[in-house]
This record gives sequence, structure tokens and C-alpha cells, in this order.
Amino acid sequence: MINADPQELSKFSELAHRWWDPESEFRPLHEINPLRLDWINGIAPLSGRRVVDVGCGGGILADSMARKGAQVLGIDLATKALRVAQLHAAEAGTPSIEYREVAVEALADEMPGQFDTVTCMEMLEHVPDPFSVVRACATLVKPGGSVFFSTLNRNPKSFLFAIVGAEYMLKLLPRGTHEYARFIRPSELAQWCRDAGLNLGQTRGMEYNPLTRRYSLSADVSVNYLFACTKPA
Repeated sequence: MINADPQELSKFSELAHRWWDPESEFRPLHEINPLRLDWINGIAPLSGRRVVDVGCGGGILADSMARKGAQVLGIDLATKALRVAQLHAAEAGTPSIEYREVAVEALADEMPGQFDTVTCMEMLEHVPDPFSVVRACATLVKPGGSVFFSTLNRNPKSFLFAIVGAEYMLKLLPRGTHEYARFIRPSELAQWCRDAGLNLGQTRGMEYNPLTRRYSLSADVSVNYLFACTKPA
């Protein structure tokens, strides 16, 4: 069984043609991308590194990492989103980037320990078995390499901010983008990382100011948060 929700794949495939429109439903991804890119690059410099972006969607992060000098493989199971990513890379002349439609677990079986850096951003909360993804990411990274995750905390504040606020009031995201029951507490993700053999390093939160309409990284992990992990050498 593939670790994917057909409804989730369909949802993102239907919007795929709008992925690279910075004023579309994907505007938040465009706006947070410089923050997460700089954070990743500051911890594990991307130039010359071999990177796999798990759940790459239309390629916003994957493309930017390739432009930082990484050799990037983006993987996803949403066919239309991958086609959009491939088309954008061709039109923009993005160097050293490749996209494949393959499950992360299958790629882990095929290419264990082949990547310096693994990124899995805004993806864990959309799959039936997130621990399976964490374990596969740990398998893909080389000893001494880095694995980055981002997801949403599960608590009343995150329900209010990420669903009621972002989807219904501010309309930053389409309604139904997230399902609260699939949100993941930092303690849960930390345990999965340890169980997969990863050491947790930095943890950061991401906040949105509706007045300035700007995102920022902070120490507050109560809604959106990011993990930086390493695989022991």
C-alpha cells in the first residue's frame, strides 16, 4: 500500500496549474520559502550537496535549493503538480534539478544513504502514516547528513490560527487544506525522529502577522514549526 491519501493528492493536483502564481492559493508557500530556504542553508549549506525534497509539489523549495547550488531530486505522488514543477524548471532553466513520481518509502529502498540533505516540508500532516515518511527520510540521508521537517502543531491555538484563521477568515489557504486530526505535536515528531535514528538539533516556529502580512521565524512552536535533525556519523 502506498502511504498517500487519494483525496489529498487530488486536492493538490486540481490546483497544480496555479502553483507558481504568487497571488494564488499557494501565495503562503511563496512567502515562507525564503525563510525556510535560508534556515536550511544556514544549518546545512546547500552548494554542492545532493538533496532530495520529499513531497515537493510544484517545486517551489526544490527549485530554490537548486539555485543555491544543490543537486536536487524532488519527489511527489501528485502527477499534475510534478508536471508543473518539471515545466517550470525547463522554462526557467533551473540547473541540476530532477523530479520523479515515487513514494519516499520506495526511494529509500532504492537509494539508501545517498543524500547529504533531506527536506520534507508541509507534507507530514497530509499522509496516513507520517512515521513511515520520517523513517524513510532517515534512511535516505547519509551518516552525518541533515533532515529537515516542517508541519503543524496539534492544539486549540493551531486549530484557531491554521484552520479558522488561515482558511476561513484571512483566506490565506483554500478551505479544507488541512485536517486538524492530522496535525502533529512536536513531542510526537521528536519521538518519531529518535525512533528513526535521527538526532534532533534546532527547532523553530513560524508566525504570521496579519497586520504586516509577513511571516517570521521565532521560538514559538505552537502553530507552525520546523525541525532540523542529523543522522549520526
